[in-house]
Amino acid sequence: MTEISELDPEDKKIITLARSARARNGVAEGAAVRDETGRTYVAGTVALESLQLSAVQTAVAMAVASGAQSLEAAAVVSAAEEPAAADLAAVRDLGGAGTPVLLAGPDGTLKVVAEAR
Repeated sequence: MTEISELDPEDKKIITLARSARARNGVAEGAAVRDETGRTYVAGTVALESLQLSAVQTAVAMAVASGAQSLEAAAVVSAAEEPAAADLAAVRDLGGAGTPVLLAGPDGTLKVVAEAR
């Protein structure tokens, strides 16, 4: 497992942003993605009766809606032990296979560095 102290400062930043979104909105997950220009998009879980999106899916949708052409990385803060397959697929769709997906616990501790597939 990669220690958070070993991460690039920009990766630490998206974990912090994802953690803040989760706490601020009181949702199950917070996520942040960084596009090819370094812009970040932050989101929480969407849980409406007619619309269910994970935090990662919401952040990717925000990036696409804002004109992002690609992703450099994604981070999700969750109690889960591994990134959801649907989240890895959403990141892959915009960032390509191999885009890093950082999963951190609610306390910000990095659990897993996965790759979009």
